[in-house]
Amino acid sequence: MSASRRFREGVAKVERNREYTLDQAIDTLIEFPKARFDETVEMSFNLGIDPKKSDQAVRGTVALPNGTGRNVRVVVIAQGDDAREAQEAGADHVGHQDIIKKITDGWLDFDVMIATPESMRDLGRLGRILGPRGLMPSPKAGTVTKDVATAVKEVKAGKIEFKTDKGANLHLPIGKISFGKDKLKENGLAVISTIIKSRPAAARGTFIKSISLSSTMGPGLGLDAREVTSAVK
Repeated sequence: MSASRRFREGVAKVERNREYTLDQAIDTLIEFPKARFDETVEMSFNLGIDPKKSDQAVRGTVALPNGTGRNVRVVVIAQGDDAREAQEAGADHVGHQDIIKKITDGWLDFDVMIATPESMRDLGRLGRILGPRGLMPSPKAGTVTKDVATAVKEVKAGKIEFKTDKGANLHLPIGKISFGKDKLKENGLAVISTIIKSRPAAARGTFIKSISLSSTMGPGLGLDAREVTSAVK
């Protein structure tokens, strides 16, 4: 399949083999020909870890200061007062056995699931459905909690989860093109700072091997990892 005219025009603005600063990369992305929708800007990392070793796994959450720019659909598995508080906090769907049954029957119309600790024993049988899709609640991600109201508000405000894949890579959205340079930069620095702090004690050598920035329909821009990471230390 041949590349679109818009993509080719974007590629023409990228200097091959150049390592951009974060400011330069964002400026270049904003100059790319515009798509017919508000593109997501994504930051990708390749880390110097062995993803096969559990003590080198990199996983956590980061709160984007300016949010993600998208409406995150949140479902909460809770009962009683916890369910009421989740509803008041803005959860899109709240329930317990009724939600579990819907998911068992194939419903997956949500982006994040939050659950109370006591609900987790009932969610166990959904592991094969939710796990591969990254939707299973986890204490490490803050999605298994007694304070469901705060968790819902944080996710709605821009808190996102990250986890390395089998190739030791991370991919995180840092906002929309429409955010403009300042908001994208602030979100990007928050992400980089969080990843640096997530370095496992067992990791050796260079931790962040490479960083790139891209928009949904545009080519990627390689960042100067040393310059970018030193700016947030």
